[in-house]
Amino acid sequence: MQTSSLVTLIIPFFEPERHNGITDAANIQDIYRQISQIQGINTIITITDNADLAAEIENLGKTVMLVQTETNKVYADIHNRYPADIYIRLEPKLFPFEPAGIETFIANMAASTETGIGTLCTPISEVNAHNPNTVKVALDCNNHALYFSPYPIPSTINYENKSYLRHIDVFAYRHAIFSQLCTLAKTDNEQHTLTPLAILSSGFRIKAFETQVPLPCSTISPLSAVKLVITDVDGVLTDGGIIYDETGECLKRFHVRDGLGIRMLEESGIRVAVLSGRDSATLRKRVSDLGISFFKFGVKDKFAACRELMQQAGVSAEETVCIGDDTIDLPAFAACGFSYAVADAPEYIKSQATGRLNTPGGNGALRELADAVLTAQNKADVFSTAEGFAKIMHGAKQ
Repeated sequence: MQTSSLVTLIIPFFEPERHNGITDAANIQDIYRQISQIQGINTIITITDNADLAAEIENLGKTVMLVQTETNKVYADIHNRYPADIYIRLEPKLFPFEPAGIETFIANMAASTETGIGTLCTPISEVNAHNPNTVKVALDCNNHALYFSPYPIPSTINYENKSYLRHIDVFAYRHAIFSQLCTLAKTDNEQHTLTPLAILSSGFRIKAFETQVPLPCSTISPLSAVKLVITDVDGVLTDGGIIYDETGECLKRFHVRDGLGIRMLEESGIRVAVLSGRDSATLRKRVSDLGISFFKFGVKDKFAACRELMQQAGVSAEETVCIGDDTIDLPAFAACGFSYAVADAPEYIKSQATGRLNTPGGNGALRELADAVLTAQNKADVFSTAEGFAKIMHGAKQ
């Protein structure tokens, strides 16, 4: 993508929940590597109140401003020191992302000269609209934002054909508008006036550009807070089939990728619990071999069992994700903050989960979720690099 506009990218590193706790050199290098793939960026500036993080960025030879807090004065200083036609404010929690999404955003802003402030949004299903950890945006007939909310608000007032848009936390400001925003008086509940609430309450309009390019949601991924993963067995860790031998013993087939995924979670400090409506020596052997933290067998009331497992692990519902495949798992979905259905689950089960997996049960579905949890917590190197796996390989099992 080519644009004649001068573009300055601003990355604010402040509260840990806004950047997934990214502070080490490897992750910082990865962020700048991704940014380097975005065509059309002229200047990159990171602002932070973390002295160690600032030192890491300086060691990379990048521009960083160490400040006490994120204020209008800081942004006014950027405006004065780094003149640009367009300023892009990109939350670090959006990493990793597809550069094409940001490139298209820059191109749209450059082409839409009448737009002073822009942001991104993407269509989501009604089921995903009920996830309170993503911000939804409602638009007027000209695609200007009316308001932002964690509640499942339709994107337009069309009750016969409801549609929903998820907000993506990246903003673009034209030079003149950026200057005005930096001089506005701070509102009662905002540290600066570049947030949606402050912008809309000050009378400015925000145009939302719809994108189909995969980009993270506008809040931190819910999986980034997960401390406990609760998994069903039949239909999740197995394909749901049951084989009896001549003695009446129940035989089950497990997938080694799930086993390794469980161990990678456990070795990374994320506890795993097995919750099954059935009980068998085979299942107990598998749980024992993998050294799984918590387990309950022969359970009928999975809601109560999940709450007991959370209590044992010392975590809240908001720190717990479960995975299931059938009706017996719906109470577990209700008990946990987040739930995922395997790919071959019935649609009436998928529709009640907060997320859907691409892998069928018994074929590595839990591994898919494990990788997603580790990625959300900046621990993807555990499964994606030799160096990362070396950190946990002594506790690895399949």
